[in-house]
Amino acid sequence: MRKRLGVLALSGLAVLSVTGLAGAAEPGAQDVSAQARGHDGPVIVGHRGAPGYRPEHTLASYELAYRQGVDWVDVDLVPTKDGQLVARHENEIGGTTDVAKHPEFANRKTTKVIDGASFTGWFTEDFTLAELKTLRATERIPQLRPNNKIYDGRYRIATYQEVLDLTRRLGRELRRELGTYPEIKHSTYFSSIKNPTEPKLVELLKRNGLNHPKAPVIIQSFEVSNLIALSRQVRVPLLQLTSATGAPADFVAKGDPRTYADLVTPAGLKEISKYADYLGPEKAQVIPVVNGALGAPTKLVADAHQAGLKVGPYTFRNENNFLPQNLRSSANLAEYGDAFAEQEAFLKAGVDGYFADHPDTALEAVRAFRGALNLT
Repeated sequence: MRKRLGVLALSGLAVLSVTGLAGAAEPGAQDVSAQARGHDGPVIVGHRGAPGYRPEHTLASYELAYRQGVDWVDVDLVPTKDGQLVARHENEIGGTTDVAKHPEFANRKTTKVIDGASFTGWFTEDFTLAELKTLRATERIPQLRPNNKIYDGRYRIATYQEVLDLTRRLGRELRRELGTYPEIKHSTYFSSIKNPTEPKLVELLKRNGLNHPKAPVIIQSFEVSNLIALSRQVRVPLLQLTSATGAPADFVAKGDPRTYADLVTPAGLKEISKYADYLGPEKAQVIPVVNGALGAPTKLVADAHQAGLKVGPYTFRNENNFLPQNLRSSANLAEYGDAFAEQEAFLKAGVDGYFADHPDTALEAVRAFRGALNLT
């Protein structure tokens, strides 16, 4: 029953995506007015908001994604020293904030091993929320998104509560229900340092009245054991993320030999369906790149659907750097390539939605695809 209600909740939100106003057009972004974008699926998730146009995981990035027309945004969560959850892609913040310019925090720079890899920098778990609020967000990949650098220093680090507050406010303004995909980052690591994310997230959902099957929340993780535990603690849908390489960090920590490749076999997908409603695979697991071009689709979408899972791969971006070589427009990796051709291929492969850094482009791709099928 829990699984069925979770699927119905997302289906309802997909239908709601045709209503409401798209807001003012963003310079350099496509106009996605309600008339132009009319569709009821596949579902597009603003990956970290709209980071193609604003520094990722800022309230400005989330707001722009919603105003461009998506009903969902992806929110990566990491804890602070005093137990708050903030929106950052990683707990290392040297590459996404101006922390290096703060002499008062120079002695916080350190090296840590997280999920088997060594990182040097500044980490959210070593700062209180008040300290993090003195920092400003910066563009993570300025060499590929130089226009975003104009926004460096304008936005603070956001808490998940602030993202939820923004989502509710904009939902009222835009007259449609908006939701979030919170992702639990590095679950095993944070549990090992006695600062786990999961109980904080559950408490926030309960406090905000979001722990029920129709709540606009879908929890994600690249790890498995935490999602299995959460399936018994929350009533919202869950999404199992997978990668084209490697293994879940909790499997590695426990000596479990299974890899992500094992998770996406028919038997592995059947196991996932016991605790999750959705699968979030890396793009290459759906359509691999062969000799610089998209190859033939794998059986993953069909196998996942057979197991009762909806499929939403990640991450679609407009820049040449992230596209197969035959879809690039030039040797300049920061220029836009034929993102529409890539996304059309995945839509034809039967995905139920996907994560995109440029929500307006993704919505236009879906509109065109549905139009070609006479579904609009």
